[in-house]
Amino acid sequence: MASLYAQTNKTVRKATRYKNCASQAAAVQKNAGTEGCHVSSVNSGEASAVATGLNLKADKHTGQAEIGRAIPSRVGLKQKRNLKIEYECRSAEHSEKSDPKVPKWEPRNWKEHLNNIREMRKNKDAPVDHMGAEKCFDKDADPPVMRYQVLVSLMLSSQTKDQVTSAAMMKLRSHGLTVDSILKTDDKLLGELIYPVGFWKTKVKYIRQTTEILKWQYNGDIPNNVAELVKLPGVGAKMAHLAMDIAWNNITGIGVDTHVHRISNRLKWVKKETKSPEDTRIALESWLPKEYWSEINWLLVGFGQQICLPVGPRCTECLNREICPASKRLH
Repeated sequence: MASLYAQTNKTVRKATRYKNCASQAAAVQKNAGTEGCHVSSVNSGEASAVATGLNLKADKHTGQAEIGRAIPSRVGLKQKRNLKIEYECRSAEHSEKSDPKVPKWEPRNWKEHLNNIREMRKNKDAPVDHMGAEKCFDKDADPPVMRYQVLVSLMLSSQTKDQVTSAAMMKLRSHGLTVDSILKTDDKLLGELIYPVGFWKTKVKYIRQTTEILKWQYNGDIPNNVAELVKLPGVGAKMAHLAMDIAWNNITGIGVDTHVHRISNRLKWVKKETKSPEDTRIALESWLPKEYWSEINWLLVGFGQQICLPVGPRCTECLNREICPASKRLH
């Protein structure tokens, strides 16, 4: 009987030490900023908690919790058969819930600006509506040919009015605008076909180089992602995002040309003035909901061609004249 009594007391004392151990470990965790973790296992008089590189142990003889060396991952200790508590560190989850959300910046009156521009563009009578990249390719062509024509029209459109781009595309299509037909065309004739687009001599070289790459590396098609499109000679970010939208029906970003760049700065759709179209694209995408990304190029290009001109903007005809930050300065 005495032996049984002594064994019972010993078991009770050990259980008490385990309880104290876990309590002290939790207290140290709290002081160390790791409340998101709870004790994983208690065995042989040891309690261990690992969070953010912190190792907490309790001595099996004294029951005192102490901070050990930092360790990079969960520690598995030899488990006692009759006492097992598993844990999962939720510090990241806890942190996400406790951190207040920072309000996303957005321009003042931007929805009113957008609705007014839609109203001014409802007739679809700007040059881009009839001669833009979306209107220059053969919609009945095989998909790879259609996508190639979209890319070529975008390459020609750089620093060129839509009317000139459209005329060049008509000549190219009459000649035969496929990868194989362009590779068989010499530079002299190719130049005559695209003249007088801006920088036509340089574009002859770019079209030739890009077409060769498409033939041998993409089986006559165009890349289906922005990263590879921008590696092609003569293809920039604006062209790549528009090609993804028009040719692949995949919206990957906003196509920003000089019109979109200019108008975005005039309307203060950028938090601070941007110096390049690419800077403007990044600024717009940081706040503009993605559902508007596809139409914004078409809307602002036509608006810039008819109302918000580079020089002498027609502010008196603009529905945004009362809420446009640049209206008083420009007029």
